[in-house]
Amino acid sequence: MGDSLLRQWLKTPAMVGALLPSSRHLAKAMARHAGETDALVELGAGTGTITRELVRQHPDTPLILFEQNSTLANRLRSHFTHAEIIAECFHQRTDLLAQLPERSVFVSSLPFRSLPSHIAIPTITALHRLLDGNPQRRLIQFTYQPRAPFRAPAGLAWRRYVTVWRNAPPAGIWELSTPDRHSRNDLAA
Repeated sequence: MGDSLLRQWLKTPAMVGALLPSSRHLAKAMARHAGETDALVELGAGTGTITRELVRQHPDTPLILFEQNSTLANRLRSHFTHAEIIAECFHQRTDLLAQLPERSVFVSSLPFRSLPSHIAIPTITALHRLLDGNPQRRLIQFTYQPRAPFRAPAGLAWRRYVTVWRNAPPAGIWELSTPDRHSRNDLAA
């Protein structure tokens, strides 16, 4: 699978963002931080490393996968027959998410810092629409940089969870949600 990801990266490095698939350690941490949910939506499912762990930790949760690269999307279709797989950019098909339950979690591997602005900006806008005003929805995102993956849109805030050192390169896991969600979690801790 790494060879396939390398080929895709060589074709479109800004869209793929990494030479190697995410480690199983990063995948486990991402799935764990997805927590309790009624639906999972994965953005940039790639080779399915994180998807496999989402399925393992959340076996009965409906799963929608977005992967704009048709080669990778076809591979996902053969491995995750129970999931809905959309081979388009996330922001172009948010209409498919109109019936998502309130407790939905978005799990993203999108390389926001390298994505072209004509993809990054509408994707962030779409996430903002889906998360804003709904404290039960959130985005779990990893990044290789020590700062938040992108500037939080108005009404949302980032919270850093953990750095996964056993990944090449090490990756930080972040949550984007309404600020009142962070306050409730801090009170419960």
